[in-house]
Amino acid sequence: MSAPALHVRGKVLVGPEEVLEEIWVLDGVVSLTPPVSGEVETIDGYAVPGLVDAHCHVGLEAHGAVDDERAEQHALADRDAGALLLRDAGSPADTRWVQEREDLPRLIRAGRHIARTKRYLRNFAWEIEPEDLVEYVRQEARNGDGWVKLVGDWIERESGDLGICWPVDILTDAIAAAHEEGARVTAHCFGEQSLVDFAAAGTDCIEHATGLTDDTIDTFARQQIAIVPTLVNIDNFPMFAEAGRGKFPTYADHMMDLYERRYETVAKAHEAGVPVYVGTDAGGQLPHGLVAREVEALTRTGMSNVEAIGAATWSARDWLGRPGIAEGESADIVVYRDDPREDVRTMADPYRVILRGHAHERSGAQG
Repeated sequence: MSAPALHVRGKVLVGPEEVLEEIWVLDGVVSLTPPVSGEVETIDGYAVPGLVDAHCHVGLEAHGAVDDERAEQHALADRDAGALLLRDAGSPADTRWVQEREDLPRLIRAGRHIARTKRYLRNFAWEIEPEDLVEYVRQEARNGDGWVKLVGDWIERESGDLGICWPVDILTDAIAAAHEEGARVTAHCFGEQSLVDFAAAGTDCIEHATGLTDDTIDTFARQQIAIVPTLVNIDNFPMFAEAGRGKFPTYADHMMDLYERRYETVAKAHEAGVPVYVGTDAGGQLPHGLVAREVEALTRTGMSNVEAIGAATWSARDWLGRPGIAEGESADIVVYRDDPREDVRTMADPYRVILRGHAHERSGAQG
């Protein structure tokens, strides 16, 4: 059944400098010309391409995988927030079924995390040793949608601090294997050394990236390695530090240092030309639907409002190979009453959410 025709008018933010006065939604796709007949619903406001949460975990909570009903609530909470394109950065749950639902956000899956044995959160990842890394990377490259997620560092009991998980030579072979399979690689990395190793090994992206230094920032910029800082999750570092301080005081101090310079770190990376995108890390410790909070957090790093909006919309979609607002493309659009270029906090309150040409009311789901 076709969606009703819509007329979105006011300001349609197609890109950082491209603004249209109006568009139409006909048979679920964007049209730059009006229909010749039939009723049309008009929606006034400020429209942007459907938001991107480039780091979330549909079907995952603190204890591990959840059932489909709970995973549906995750996806609906994201839709309510205007996040219509999700890059799921690792989940033990099989969420392929989400991709078959017209009423749920588009989902790019990374398969299951790959971690070192006993060096990550329980029930989240395949826990393996280095000699098996290439095999598991190939497996998850085939199971996912063009991405593989590795755990690059974690607390190491022997040193009492963050420690790397993989020898760089094996890591290099594993990333090359992912590329051979047509997949890109991203990794959870908090500390400094893992970023050095992953850059040397040819990674495509890093999650969190709190350990960036001037040297690695230069390398990331030169190689165009993207980062997804997940600043709303880094806000939890003081809690992580205190939880480990009794046994691992060095780790606790390290985490606090990374936390205290988080905005400066992202600011330096952005200024150097490192691609920065919006991701919330929802699904592990955090609820879904926080994408607007992450956009606001990026503005605290010195990003302009338009740059931060782009990191969640047109820039992120281009990076992930998905269209924005263009003639003949699926109408995945979020409309606000007020101009987010003036105040990004308006993005926390979408006026209308249009997914695949259908205008949705808020579901009230808790993410």
